Amino acid sequence: MKAWKLNWLAVATVIGVVLAVEAQAQNAPTQQSAPTRRIVVSLEDRKLALVEDGEVKKVYTVAVGKPSTPSPVGTFTIERRVQNPTYHHDGKTVLPGPGNPVGTRWMGLSIRGYGIHGTNEPKSIGNAASHGCIRMAKADLEEFYALVAVGDTVELVGERNEETAQLFGDGPNPAASQTAQQIETAMAAPLAGPLQTPFGSALQAPLGWMEQIAAPDANTEAKATSRSSADAVDVASR
Repeated sequence: MKAWKLNWLAVATVIGVVLAVEAQAQNAPTQQSAPTRRIVVSLEDRKLALVEDGEVKKVYTVAVGKPSTPSPVGTFTIERRVQNPTYHHDGKTVLPGPGNPVGTRWMGLSIRGYGIHGTNEPKSIGNAASHGCIRMAKADLEEFYALVAVGDTVELVGERNEETAQLFGDGPNPAASQTAQQIETAMAAPLAGPLQTPFGSALQAPLGWMEQIAAPDANTEAKATSRSSADAVDVASR
């Protein structure tokens, strides 16, 4: 009889321990897995979308590489995040501040020399104007920086596809609109001078309009070459 009572006491003790463990597990805070983030950049649309767990969180207008120094196409990751970076290039150093070519934030990609950063040329945003990096306006950059982390995927898409059409709309893209506007402007340019025909009549020929189309980024290129290469940033020492 005494042994029987001891056995039931042992069983009751075990049951009590199991119930206590289950209660503790139920009361413990649930650990949520980190969200899966993708950063999709459409080079044609000059737009960047932050996609988190399949949901679009933010869309930003950005500057991308110009034709002579295009942005790379492919899938990369964020490898570094630097606040208020010091800019180094060709022996030149620019401390953090309004004149820093990469702005207040730098997110280096897994392809060396390229990143997502700010700019000291805010009017370049929305254009194909960089040396290959993705530029953002200051307020957008600082907001975006706080939303992403090292290891996040960055997809640079060269040509519009089904996903980028859904993300950024299926209307005319800025690159196509700019080219069309350049052609229209060139065709409407003042005529350069008389051109004599076999019939003796003087026709006017819009000289140089083909050169304008062939080099649509001439003004942007001149501005870029007047300063150091902002997108060949070196923040490896930070």
